[in-house]
Amino acid sequence: MRTTTLGSAGPEVGVIGLGCMGMTYAYDMGSPRDEVTSIAVIRRAVDLGVTLVDTADVYGPFTNEELVGEALAPFRGQVIIATKFGWKIDPDSGTTPPGTTKNGRPEHVRAAIDASLRRLGTDHVDLWQLHRVDPEVPIEETWGAMAEAVAAGKALRLGLSEVTVDEITRAAAVHPVTSVQSELSLWTRDPLAEVLPHCEAHGIAFLPFSPLGRGFLAGRFSSFDELPQDDFRRRLPRFQQEALRANLAIVDRVQQVVDRVGVSPAQVALAWVLARGRSVVPIPGTKTPRYLTDNAGAADVQLGDDDLAELDAVPAASGGRY
Repeated sequence: MRTTTLGSAGPEVGVIGLGCMGMTYAYDMGSPRDEVTSIAVIRRAVDLGVTLVDTADVYGPFTNEELVGEALAPFRGQVIIATKFGWKIDPDSGTTPPGTTKNGRPEHVRAAIDASLRRLGTDHVDLWQLHRVDPEVPIEETWGAMAEAVAAGKALRLGLSEVTVDEITRAAAVHPVTSVQSELSLWTRDPLAEVLPHCEAHGIAFLPFSPLGRGFLAGRFSSFDELPQDDFRRRLPRFQQEALRANLAIVDRVQQVVDRVGVSPAQVALAWVLARGRSVVPIPGTKTPRYLTDNAGAADVQLGDDDLAELDAVPAASGGRY
């Protein structure tokens, strides 16, 4: 797989990463977890040149980090382990309470890094990210406590998720920002206005999550009824039947490009994301070997100017993200 750098000063990584959330969290929760297959997928990803693997303490909660740690133990020196923290999680039940709130207090920051290291089975996190900014705590306080983990060798680099340019700037005044993670895809383009240009201008990596629109842009769903019963997408506005029906126009436009280029819909959608800039490293999630191989193959897809222009012109998505 071709590579880029994680920001202007970061390590070399494959241009396609791997998001591991769905292996233990959010998607098709009624089905039993297949940890054997998930571990095999993560290890196969490394074989394919995927060297950025993303998880979070809230995925599970906790079980995703344990899974990723086990899967990557034989390859620890070959991969960038990225994890996130920043939610209040009940330590006794291991669940996120109803109306889950954010927690960016310095004492939580210090406890969170130690807990993540323990679950991941490593002595350092390569990229430690604030999952969401706590509106009750100045970002300078949270980021300063995170910087302490860097000074202690527990984290090598720091990143942010779902933030504004102002929040990036304020954090960077305390400690360098290596990456910003936000949703970006053919049906979610908000970061293109301000956040992504700011990252490009300041040498910050941009890590798009859900670059395939939670599977929708890959052509996996044409009806609400096709979603698994315990799948959180059933609660999302864009997957409600009326909105979903309207959003099929986006999938149709992707298919038109697919028919010309001769690759899969997922590869077209990911190639469009990759074309947003050199700093962009999408982290599509999958727990299926076939989809993993398909996603990784997007690194070799080069869309022409006409293809990109056609995709740029797809209609806006119907329905909000959440």
